[in-house]
Amino acid sequence: MTLSQILNYKLYNKHFRSCFALVLLLSTLNVFAAVKLPPPTTKEGFITLLLINEAPFPGEKSYKSESDTKLAMLSILLVLDNRLQHIPPGYTQKQIATVRTKNIIDIITAGGKRGQVDGFYLGSNGKPATVPRVIRRVDNLLNIAARGKPGTFARLLNYAAEISKSYLKGKSIGDMYVNLTFIYPYKVTGRAYSWMTDHLSFNPGGNYISIPDKEKGSIGGNRFFTLKKLK
Repeated sequence: MTLSQILNYKLYNKHFRSCFALVLLLSTLNVFAAVKLPPPTTKEGFITLLLINEAPFPGEKSYKSESDTKLAMLSILLVLDNRLQHIPPGYTQKQIATVRTKNIIDIITAGGKRGQVDGFYLGSNGKPATVPRVIRRVDNLLNIAARGKPGTFARLLNYAAEISKSYLKGKSIGDMYVNLTFIYPYKVTGRAYSWMTDHLSFNPGGNYISIPDKEKGSIGGNRFFTLKKLK
């Protein structure tokens, strides 16, 4: 190879690398553009963070499928809504949600950092806040979503944002537990009012009744609970 050929090859190779880097950058930006999460300082963004944080993603221990994780997100959102708007006869909102409110943010943050939802609380300024691990996990999921064409990670992240937005706009969300009336040996209220990591030793106690597997009580690594019927 002559000196001229070597120089031309180097120039061509440099140009190729520059073009490749540009294509890679644009591809990455397109993936990030495909994931549209609302600002975490907004009500929609705060709910979105919660749904992402409480549901498993590919590679995590409790992950089963995309549909399972989406159903877990939806079910968690419904628990929050049930605590807010569907208090069964014989119970008070404060008994179920530890607060009396018409604001879903109060439901999420009740009890502080280790309260209703672990890691979600009101800061000293009275605004919604999360512990650092929540933001780190979401950032990590966004980075994974950006490593290739928009796929499962992007769809799950966007789904959390979509159902949060739809909910706040007042769109109706179907509740698969709404007609649940009996879990041996108890009559139950229907609807889910609590969720916890699906482990035999984890139970909210009191009048909460674990929804069994046959009624899809275990979703996305979480166990959902209804309430014993009082009236």
